[in-house]
Amino acid sequence: MIHRRSEERSEDFRSGMRHLAGGVCVVTGSDESGEPCGLTATAVCSLTVDPPALVACVNKNTRLGGAIQKASVFAVNVLSARQRPVAEAFAGLISGVRGEARFSYGNWREECPGAPLLADCLASFVCKLDEVVDRSTHLLLIGLVTDVRVTSHESGPLLYVDRQFVQSTHR
Repeated sequence: MIHRRSEERSEDFRSGMRHLAGGVCVVTGSDESGEPCGLTATAVCSLTVDPPALVACVNKNTRLGGAIQKASVFAVNVLSARQRPVAEAFAGLISGVRGEARFSYGNWREECPGAPLLADCLASFVCKLDEVVDRSTHLLLIGLVTDVRVTSHESGPLLYVDRQFVQSTHR
């Protein structure tokens, strides 16, 4: 067994994970004052079918990460390849776009109080926050799915791999 310093193992881990493609989602919720907040996430997966539940991993040092533990609801919006600007805005990649200004990218609806939904994404999952698992820099949000919105699209999903957004050839 090779013993490496923690920093080297972390960099090796990051390097290896860059090869794992992930679907791009925007996870949304509200802060204590009711203002919408959200972030781009690729660490989202189904947990159970019965009852429908999913897991979303969010950095706890983000506005959403700080607010979500006091929230009762959040949404996961699955982006299409055409929604790269939305992903970039919520990932903080557009200069000068922060906070609520991120919601100027995309067609957002307040159908579910506390969890903005992106009207034209591939799918939206409204979740009741069931449990939060605190793990180092991130929170694992376990959500019981209370509503699902699916939209037919001409474009496939937006993916993230090797530190860049890419369009899936699947439709």
